[in-house]
Amino acid sequence: MNTIDEHIAKDKNEIAAARQAGDEGKVRHLEGEIKDLEEYKAHHPEDSHDPTPLEVFCDLNPDAPECLVYDD
Repeated sequence: MNTIDEHIAKDKNEIAAARQAGDEGKVRHLEGEIKDLEEYKAHHPEDSHDPTPLEVFCDLNPDAPECLVYDD
């Protein structure tokens, strides 16, 4: 994906396909991913790049050990 909007649109299309296939687990996963991407987009309105899962996680959980940055 090039932009976060493309990623969200792709996930919405995949949700429709998963619903038709009856895959509720995939639907729930994708709905959670869309929620997180939309929240990331709201926090960074000037940034349209497609964030990595770690970028999204750290945006939502800045105090998580994986996201802490230490200066030497």
